[in-house]
Amino acid sequence: MKLKNLFFLIIFFICNNSIADNKIIPIIEGNANAKVKILVYESLTCSHCANFHKDVYPQLKEEFLDKGLASIEFRNFPLDIAALNASKLAHCKNDGKSKILHFLYLKQKEWIEGNTIEELNSNLKEIIKDQNFGLDYEKCVADKKVEDHILEDRIEGAKKFEINATPTIIINDKKFEKTLNFKNLKKAIEKLI
Repeated sequence: MKLKNLFFLIIFFICNNSIADNKIIPIIEGNANAKVKILVYESLTCSHCANFHKDVYPQLKEEFLDKGLASIEFRNFPLDIAALNASKLAHCKNDGKSKILHFLYLKQKEWIEGNTIEELNSNLKEIIKDQNFGLDYEKCVADKKVEDHILEDRIEGAKKFEINATPTIIINDKKFEKTLNFKNLKKAIEKLI
């Protein structure tokens, strides 16, 4: 009987470790232990999200993230198939780093040109190929675990925070309702520090 219990204990341990090893790491910057935790629900085809990365994020990074006063987690809320595929690329390495995500927003106008999903996918493939990210486009886009993670982000955002537009900012589990610019965001964060 003891051997049987030991066998089940070993199987349980292996399964739990393999589940943990296969978990998708979220894309987070800043101090994970900071008092202020920011979630950004965004879609990689959303021009307002690209503007956030270009106009608001650099100041947010300089004033709060780099100083350890806040953390930011980029959550997925794809509005279309092209955004879903781009999100898969951003998460493909599963290293929690934001370099690919920021690159895709920076180059958004270049890869979202096209009339069909095939054209957009081709643009994404080309723009990624020219970089030194070490990604296999086909493998990344076919990754079911990454896809499930992205869709779970979207479902959770819609259920928990009633998100229906991007970008949506959540600060310490409360939806940021003001106009999204750095001045308003800075005021909200400073009240919490």
